[in-house]
Amino acid sequence: MRIIVSGGGTGGHIYPALATVQRLKALEPDTEVLYIGSERGLEGSIVPKAGFNFKSLKVQGFHRSLSLDNFKTIYLFLKATREAKKYLDTFKPDVVVGTGGYVSGPVLYAAQQMGIPTVIHEQNSVVGVTNKFLARKVTKVGVAFPAALPAFKDNLATIVGNPRAQEVVDGQGSFDWEGLGLSPNKPSVLVFGGSQGAIKINASMIDALSSFANKPYQVIFVTGSKRFDDVKQEMATKKIETTENVAVVPYISNMPQLMPRVSLVVGRAGATSLAEQTALGKPMILIPSPYVTNDHQTKNARSLANAGAAEMITEESLSGTTLFGTIDQLMTDEKQRQLMAEAAMKMGVPDAADQFIALIKSVIK
Repeated sequence: MRIIVSGGGTGGHIYPALATVQRLKALEPDTEVLYIGSERGLEGSIVPKAGFNFKSLKVQGFHRSLSLDNFKTIYLFLKATREAKKYLDTFKPDVVVGTGGYVSGPVLYAAQQMGIPTVIHEQNSVVGVTNKFLARKVTKVGVAFPAALPAFKDNLATIVGNPRAQEVVDGQGSFDWEGLGLSPNKPSVLVFGGSQGAIKINASMIDALSSFANKPYQVIFVTGSKRFDDVKQEMATKKIETTENVAVVPYISNMPQLMPRVSLVVGRAGATSLAEQTALGKPMILIPSPYVTNDHQTKNARSLANAGAAEMITEESLSGTTLFGTIDQLMTDEKQRQLMAEAAMKMGVPDAADQFIALIKSVIK
């Protein structure tokens, strides 16, 4: 198979694409892959390190308000479409796959004009602008959340989950609990606000830390690398010391090895994180970021909360008191966590990469 994949700007678009082609290469080593991303996106550094051929296009997004800069956006889109056609003509793919982000627009649009089968993947409950545009002529759509289905024409979209989830489920190896100063035998709660950390979550955790002393469970508080020094300084100012059942760290390098071993996950409601946690069947406390496009994290979180897989705390109501109270209630109620785990597992797709690959293969002529 010869496949072009395109997705960029954020990890939420990049990692599902990489998980798909990495799994495809594992199943069919002779598969040829070309990844087309944007000049300024994270994909420019991530994809080559993963060992895939990479080409870039210059694109930018539309301003939602009237702006002269939107004329430049249109110009760059048309120029990128012409360049994409050259890559397509040279590479001659059997299929072109888009996982979102502005750059996937001209790439898949070019493929559609050239009569090449196209497949898009939507990671969120709310369909992104680029995928809405491409959906008019796309061959097939894979979605991670059932809530996204009504946005597409009948029989066009299929629930396949998020390919990133399969990497976590298939993750092997042990986790170094001693490196955190914690026990591998105690129930554990993981609190993290994403790779960069989240200011409000960090502040609430600082206020809650003392309350975790002497609890029959342990806490791993991941601050985000850029915010670790600020957190430690605030703890020193407030004279807050961690107890033996609490670890405060800037990041966890081997999260796929840790995630299966925790009893509760607390964090944002980004698509990739939710895919991983539901595939593993993890009870969750979700604190959706209100600063993302179309407030899609709130919609993601609400879909899990409605299914009984998660508790949701809005950023507005988040505090040390509400965060500790919700964590403690769940960590001292094993039966409730088990019910939430079962609900999460029902929503998860542990073989999501395989399901998405099957969908991709179904469109090849």
